[in-house]
Amino acid sequence: MRRLLLAATLAVVLVAPAAAATATATVKVHKSRYGRILVDGQGRTLYLFTRDRGGKSRCYGACAQAWPPFLAGADATPQAAGGADAAKLGTAARRGGTTQVTYAGHPLYYYVNDRKPGQILCQDVAEFGGTWLVVTPAGRAVR
Repeated sequence: MRRLLLAATLAVVLVAPAAAATATATVKVHKSRYGRILVDGQGRTLYLFTRDRGGKSRCYGACAQAWPPFLAGADATPQAAGGADAAKLGTAARRGGTTQVTYAGHPLYYYVNDRKPGQILCQDVAEFGGTWLVVTPAGRAVR
């Protein structure tokens, strides 16, 4: 029973993309079926939420469980690589004291079931009062 519990716990930790902030949050560009889009340093797809306003997240609780925020360490400055524009990168404070990476003023998120680099399972999905969309290197939502 202990082995099963340990295996289940390990699986959750390995699958949860943004359960902990990364020391160096990197944003880069990846070619996808939606064109060139933003991904993290490991190639995981990043999304914006149309309900967010003024660079602040409106995704907490159940929303943040399904759409974990892309977090940076408290003292980390997000880094641009591979076609991302460093001038568009920023951060926003979240309730609870964590720091979320933003791009062109949009807080960035993962989708919890996108588990592999380049995977895009929830593009243009309406959920939690807004729509979830992948982001271009110009900082625009892909519709």
